[in-house]
Formats: sequence, C-alpha cells, structure tokens
Amino acid sequence: MDAGTVCYRRFWEGDVWALEELVELYSDGLLFFINGFVNNLAVSEDLADETFFEGMSGKNRFKERCSFKTWLFKIGLHNALDHLRRQARFPTLPLDEAKPELTDGISLERQILKNEQSRQLHKALRTLHREYRTVLHLLYFEDMSCAEAGFVLHKSRKQIENLAYRGKKTLKSALEKEGVEFEDIS
Repeated sequence: MDAGTVCYRRFWEGDVWALEELVELYSDGLLFFINGFVNNLAVSEDLADETFFEGMSGKNRFKERCSFKTWLFKIGLHNALDHLRRQARFPTLPLDEAKPELTDGISLERQILKNEQSRQLHKALRTLHREYRTVLHLLYFEDMSCAEAGFVLHKSRKQIENLAYRGKKTLKSALEKEGVEFEDIS
C-alpha cells in the first residue's frame, strides 16, 4: 500500500493532518501535470486545488484499484480537459507569467544554461501530439508505471508502451531539429 493510500485512509478516519501530507506529497507533480495541458500556472493551481477538493470530498471516493497518485492524477486530467472545453467555448486572454528569480546558490551562467535546456525540452515537448506528451510526462516526470499511466489515460499497458516509444522517437527528432545534443533516449 502506497503512502497516499495510507494518508487517504487516515484522513477519512478523522486525521486532519493527513490531508496536509497528501498535498505535500502530490501538489507539485499534479500542478506540473495540469499545467502541461492548460499552460497557465494560475489556472493550474486552481485546478489542482479543485482536484484535491474533489478527491477528498467523497464525490469520487477512492476505491484502491490503483495507487492514490494515479487516481488523483486521473481526476486532475479530467479537470484539465473540462477546463479546456470550457475555455474553447468561452475564450479568455492569458496573463503574462512572472519570470522565476535566480537562487543564490547557483551561478548565473549555470542557471542560464539550465533554463535554456529546459526551455528547449519543453518547446520540443509542446510540438508533440497530446497523447505522446501526456504519456511521456506521466512516465518520466511523474515516475508512473505503464500500468498506472494506462489507468489515468484509459489505455492498456501495451498501448502506453507504444505511445511512449513513438513519443520518444518524435521528441528525439524535434530535439535534433533544434540542434540539441543528447544521449540516446530510445
């Protein structure tokens, strides 16, 4: 049994601190995952909050057929897609995102290089088909197994493996077009 499931059970048994533990465990990953769809940090934060609320309100009671993280990300995926459907019907103008500040412990040159590599990777990821991008995010940024990613996306383990393989090949091609040097990711 994973830590999320243990905390979830404790929450329903009356331990209010268990919710804080769940938020601490999963909020950053969930926020990054949702932001991959909506591309707006403020909206992503609201959707992540909504996801936690739905998960903990009993509306979609966790039945322990998968890990808590997988179940929570599935709710987050549905919230993100619902938001995109609403946004398509009622478009809004996006606000400019604030630029991150440099931390004291990292040299300016190293931070700039790291930001550039991250920018190139995310730019290449945005060019991928949504299914490829989503599968790669779940597998590599969220460390989910193929079975867990399959549960979130309603696909079989084999379909996830195929999407991951094709996604990596497409990402490799996109990075090569940008002139990015990398290790073999196949």
